[in-house]
Amino acid sequence: MTKFLALNISVSEDGFMAGPNQSEESPLGERGELLHSWAFATHSFKEWHGESGGSKGIDDEYIRRGFTNIGATIMGRNMFGPVRGDWLNEDWTGWWGPKPGYKHQVFILTHYPRKRIDMGNGTVFLFVTEGIDRAVELSREAANGQDVRIGGGAQSIQQFMERGILDEIHVAQVPVTLGSGEKLFKNKSVELKNYTAMPPIISDSVLHQTYLRT
Repeated sequence: MTKFLALNISVSEDGFMAGPNQSEESPLGERGELLHSWAFATHSFKEWHGESGGSKGIDDEYIRRGFTNIGATIMGRNMFGPVRGDWLNEDWTGWWGPKPGYKHQVFILTHYPRKRIDMGNGTVFLFVTEGIDRAVELSREAANGQDVRIGGGAQSIQQFMERGILDEIHVAQVPVTLGSGEKLFKNKSVELKNYTAMPPIISDSVLHQTYLRT
């Protein structure tokens, strides 16, 4: 049975998923890259990007799980790229280079139509203008019994939480304070009222907190 999972969501100690002033030069916002250094260092992350090396251990186990049994991905337009409004320049094909490691269909939530992009390695970007429910329908079909991973930004994840679609949320809290930016949770007691918090697991780099839908 297909589950919808938000995994390896990095947040700062003060709850921000991205820093302020996101741009093509600074896709994660000011100092936002600090939130992901724990992931960048792992073997599984490097392997997904076609690189070698990297650390193993608790953090790597979480990253590896985020790539295991995933048959489709849904993300917000903000995660796909910095472009806003109409797609005036369709040369942009995401942050991941010419051979993204997804190797499955990736559904991007947007208000602006755009033709599908086939990256030639199994990764196909499709732009969904009919809203979350349509993206859920399409991704479930594409996953063919595997799970669907929900990516950022924070607003996209919040919409999935509000609809009760997410079966699991895994947050990696990083010992960094950003002060402003995009918050993952606006009101935890409301947004997580239908979730059970699992005991946290602490690595050398971050605190891993998993919430399961009850």
